[in-house]
Amino acid sequence: MAQNDEFLMALKAVNPVESVIDSYVQLKKQGRVFVCNCPFHSENTPSFTVFPNTQSFYCFGCQTGGDVFNFIMKAENLEFMEAVRLLADRSGMEIPETNNQGSEKAKLRTRIYEMNRLTANFFYLNLIKGHNKSGLQYFKDRCLTPQIIKKYGLGYASNSWDELCRMLTSKGYSEYEITQAWLGGTSQKTGRLFDLFRNRVMFPIVDLSGNVIGFGGRVLDDSKPKYLNTGTTPVFDKGSNLFSMNFAKNSSSRQIILCEGYMDVIAVHQAGLENAVATLGTAITPNQARLVSHYADEVIIAYDSDSAGQSATRKAISHFTDVGVKTRILRMEGAKDPDEYIKKFGAQRFRILIEKSRDANNFLLDRCENDIDINTESGKVELLKRVSNVLADIPSSLEREVYISRTAGKYNFPADVLKLHIDNILRKNKNTERKKENRTIYTQTVMAKDEINPEAEIFRKESKAEEEIISFLMRFPEEIGKIIEKAPADIFVTPFNKRVYSAILSNIAEHGEFSLTFLNSQFSADEISRISGISAKKQNMSLTRKSFDDCVSVLKNHVEIPKDGIISDDELKNMLKKKVNK
Repeated sequence: MAQNDEFLMALKAVNPVESVIDSYVQLKKQGRVFVCNCPFHSENTPSFTVFPNTQSFYCFGCQTGGDVFNFIMKAENLEFMEAVRLLADRSGMEIPETNNQGSEKAKLRTRIYEMNRLTANFFYLNLIKGHNKSGLQYFKDRCLTPQIIKKYGLGYASNSWDELCRMLTSKGYSEYEITQAWLGGTSQKTGRLFDLFRNRVMFPIVDLSGNVIGFGGRVLDDSKPKYLNTGTTPVFDKGSNLFSMNFAKNSSSRQIILCEGYMDVIAVHQAGLENAVATLGTAITPNQARLVSHYADEVIIAYDSDSAGQSATRKAISHFTDVGVKTRILRMEGAKDPDEYIKKFGAQRFRILIEKSRDANNFLLDRCENDIDINTESGKVELLKRVSNVLADIPSSLEREVYISRTAGKYNFPADVLKLHIDNILRKNKNTERKKENRTIYTQTVMAKDEINPEAEIFRKESKAEEEIISFLMRFPEEIGKIIEKAPADIFVTPFNKRVYSAILSNIAEHGEFSLTFLNSQFSADEISRISGISAKKQNMSLTRKSFDDCVSVLKNHVEIPKDGIISDDELKNMLKKKVNK
């Protein structure tokens, strides 16, 4: 679809950026803007800012910015036209027809979504109506009802070498598309397509918009690997999605139950709790923790009780702490996971277990006793070190004091000694964090190269002047005539800023106003973020005609230095003449 500016502006009008973003994260009003912890990187202090007056957003931490379309593209991992479609569906608007169907990348994503939907239906019919009943028998043995099988779209991949690939090619999908979707592979010996999922029960993975984006398959024999998940594709990244999040996000509870496996989630769901999710074959990632934080204030971690599960629990606690989500730990005595516990003791007992789940701090403190003899002097010293490290990680000082008092009483430690030890750790951590921040700032400001506008590193004064002129133009588009007269584009020094300035001038001349939306077809997502940042950083600054004139003067007085650094007498005379005439 070619960019239809009139339609896009109408779509943008019914999808205010603050309203759309607030449906993903909790915004807090701060004067004329809204702020929150950035949904795109981990942070403790809100640096993500939404500007209703310009219908834009910008994170001063990770430098991501843009308008409502850019937010949807980033949050949902979509191409521009896919973001347009999502917002159109959200607001009930019909997209105008066009002969241009979008970029090749967007076309491939659309084709993969189609293939995944067909494949999910293919596997489901194989399970329900196929001759081989081993998949259906597996689910029956796991006590799943026909209703829950249908709700999750569970399926079966037969042991055929290329049954799925033959079906997809018959529907017109190419070998390239099938392999890009991670549904088939190409044999190095014969060059023929073969199915990647064979003799497995299948679990479709659905995103928040209801698209099938990938699959998980459990083998029904002794083959390895036991579980096989879709690899990275243009529509799927296992570190950024969660199984059953499409159901859990609709739960009225602001609580998520985090499980390890597909069957655990489905068993919990069948027991009447729809707020369960699972990672996709890996320990939880920071991206997944941030995703959960959009829908929950508290997570109950229901990982397996084995050593691997407990290790994963500690990592999960850390990731959820980073995004401000409280954690509680489920202790399942007599069963290794939620699926087994529900089968043994029933759904009601599992609900009681959820209510009695312990907070993460107690879980971590209890584990401090592992592998040491607390009755010996060396054991007590080691215990003191371990509990101090746990208590120092509690962000709330009030909450930390409560646990210090409780822990001192439990182990008969002098409370003042324990507190002194924790204060020392906090002091060291603070110094370490400050040094880390300084290194980051130095790296970002001194060492890091500006990939978007590399000339800005050479012409720092000029690039700052250019950005102020661009900001002035964005804020006062009605003064375009005077602005062009005083600051024609050819006085700009850095190519990127010149391109931005020219594009904004062109769009204001055409539309009579400025909007980031007009630039989406001309600039990349990273470039849009930079442009959004230029505007955001000047929001609270006074942009006067005097400051504008000063910036114009800086650019007009710019001296072009030859590459060899040698200026001839004639060139020097010409420079002096230019300065006199200005």
